[in-house]
Amino acid sequence: MDHFSGYIFDLDGTIYLGSEAIEGAVETVHYLQSLGKKLLFLTNKTIDSRENYLKKLAKLGIQVELTNILNPALVTIHYLQQHHPGAKVYVIGEDILKNELLANGIDFAQSPEETDMVVVSWDREFHYRHLNFAYQAIKRGAKVIATHPDRTCPMPGGDIPDCGGMIGAIEGTAGIKITTIMGKPSVLTALTAIDILGVKAEDCLMSGDRLETDIRMGNEAGMSTALVLTGVSVPEDLNTSTVKPTYVINSVHDIYLNSTLKQT
Repeated sequence: MDHFSGYIFDLDGTIYLGSEAIEGAVETVHYLQSLGKKLLFLTNKTIDSRENYLKKLAKLGIQVELTNILNPALVTIHYLQQHHPGAKVYVIGEDILKNELLANGIDFAQSPEETDMVVVSWDREFHYRHLNFAYQAIKRGAKVIATHPDRTCPMPGGDIPDCGGMIGAIEGTAGIKITTIMGKPSVLTALTAIDILGVKAEDCLMSGDRLETDIRMGNEAGMSTALVLTGVSVPEDLNTSTVKPTYVINSVHDIYLNSTLKQT
């Protein structure tokens, strides 16, 4: 599995869980770096900055540049700047996301009446006021996008609710379907990732722990995909899912070990 030019790795559940690296993950990254491979680390999390992810990887022993990390905030910023320049935006999300948007010139709405876009993201303090503001803005014609569709986020003590809960609340209240998603499995993220790596999709391996996001995105973008069994998806999920990875591996360490590998 070391014949690809580019390697895209999910982070949570793939490279680490919580503050601990998954066994063999650091060794695998070092091995690929020694071969001169192009690497990109991709997360759907919006509750931390890319700078903090860079620091976290460094603490684990993985030395990369900020350009090697892609998150939905960056994809969202590019999308708003390209497709909705000057739009007034209401953000359901935590301060880390809001601050990144503000730092990149995104203008925030102060009332539903002036809102052009509603950005729905993971917010661990999500409450009724957020829901009502978004609902009133959508009634008045505001468009809606979401940073990522993840229902849960893997943590050392077990999964916790993620952005999917916020999306569900908005969709259920406003009677709409949010179809424009920035993060995995969105083609917007895939195209951005391929552009950053500077390689063709067929020369990339996308590794992640979620069939419905990581693997689906890689498949739809034309990449090879590797489902790791260190996070959310389990072998039994393969029996019912229409999304099938190229490879199923115990962990990213198998990329280095090239063992216990089966092709589906």
